[in-house]
Amino acid sequence: MPTIHDFRALADRVEIEALPGEFTDAVMIRDFDRLASLFTEDAVLRIPAAGIEVNGHNGFRNQMRAMQDAWEFFIQHTHPGTIEIDGDTASGRAHICELGRLKTGGAHVNYAIYHDTYRRTAGGWKFTERVYEIRYLDSSPLAGAPLGADGIAMTPEQLQAH
Repeated sequence: MPTIHDFRALADRVEIEALPGEFTDAVMIRDFDRLASLFTEDAVLRIPAAGIEVNGHNGFRNQMRAMQDAWEFFIQHTHPGTIEIDGDTASGRAHICELGRLKTGGAHVNYAIYHDTYRRTAGGWKFTERVYEIRYLDSSPLAGAPLGADGIAMTPEQLQAH
C-alpha cells in the first residue's frame, strides 16, 4: 500500500513536469505575467549562445516580452526530459524544438535542451534556473508562413498587424 510520502513524491513529479509545458504555453500566447509566476523571484534564465540572461519577475515580464516582440512568428515545442527530486529542490531537463522568423528577416530552427533547477515554494514548485543549450541550429530561410484564421497563409502585412 502506498504511503503518504509516495503520494507526495508523485504529486511533486507531476507538478514539476508541468512547468516546462506551462513555460512554453505562456511564451506562445504571450502571457508574461503567467510566465513570471513560474519562477522564483531570484530565478535566472540563461541563453549562453545568444548572450542572454533574464533575472527576476520583472525581467521575465519585460525582457521576455521584448524578445518575443522581435519575432514575426515563433513556435516552441517542449518534450519531457528527466527530473531528479531531492527534498525541496530538484533538477531536470526539457527538450525543445523551435522555429520562427525574426522581423528583421532572419529565421531559425533550433533543437535544444533546457537544463532546469526547481524549488518548492509556498506557491508550489517553481523554476530557479533555466539554461538553454542549443544542440542544432539551422538559419536557412523558412519557406512557409503561419496560417490565418481563414486557413490561408498570412501575408507579411498581416503578420505585422498580428
